Amino acid sequence: MSMISLLGALEIGLIFALVALGVLISFRILNFPDLTADGSFPLGGAVAAVMIVAGQDPWLATFCGMLAGALAGLLTAWLHVRLGILQLLASILVMIGLYSINLRVMGAPNVPLIGEPTVFSPIVGDNFEAQAWLQPLVLVGVLLVVKLLLDVYFVSQSGLAMRATGANARMARAQGIATDRMVLAGMALSNALIALAGALYVQTQGGADISMGIGTIVVGLAAVIIGETILPARAIYLVTLAAALGALLYRLFIALALNADFIGLQAQDLNLITAVLVGFALVLPMIKRKLMPKKRSANPAAAASNKKEAAK
Repeated sequence: MSMISLLGALEIGLIFALVALGVLISFRILNFPDLTADGSFPLGGAVAAVMIVAGQDPWLATFCGMLAGALAGLLTAWLHVRLGILQLLASILVMIGLYSINLRVMGAPNVPLIGEPTVFSPIVGDNFEAQAWLQPLVLVGVLLVVKLLLDVYFVSQSGLAMRATGANARMARAQGIATDRMVLAGMALSNALIALAGALYVQTQGGADISMGIGTIVVGLAAVIIGETILPARAIYLVTLAAALGALLYRLFIALALNADFIGLQAQDLNLITAVLVGFALVLPMIKRKLMPKKRSANPAAAASNKKEAAK
């Protein structure tokens, strides 16, 4: 695989690391099965692209894309909390509705950004030869800031209340936590991060497209599962790190598969590769559980010693 392909995979992996962090909040921290991601990802990209074309500052456009995603997540949570609609069904309703909203926002199936300024323009400038590694560098900075802010938030009083809501909502309510507000805030934060990824994605790919959100939730879930498998931990800073690493590894595996000439895969096989990788990621925890007992039983003397110590 060439260096350009590797840097391209790194760039997309860093963007989808933000998606993985958003999915981590909804699926793992809040225990809220959310499919809104397939709509909020292109929503963030659509809002950012339209504002950039209209002459707005790229950073302001990116921030507005985040706000739009937060509103989408807030709507999903509101349908569940206030109207009593099932979590999964509420997210499906919002995801379907966002398809039409995204078309309305863009006014067309796609919005090109060729020649338009982006958040990368001040750093890249006219040095297009260095663009391949300068853009990932900017994305690393954005990802680090987001991760550190999440780490700080989730050890704060509000963050701990949100984690308690996802772990045991009934117990959290008994402790005086407003669980409904926590769900609303958490879903808004989750989809804001996913929309941020969408806004950055369109600026690296040169335009927004109505179909770019298809499979976003699958990628996010795969990244979270891969990260949890390679780096199992309970400390929140390691949990967020694992999700980001999972996204990077996921995109690297796809790039390796597409660039492996002996396999014979082509660009049209991307969905097939995605399905295989996601299936493998889902099976990984089971494989790990089956292998771990074998490792423990490989040393009978140590196992017997541990049992004696436990008996004492």
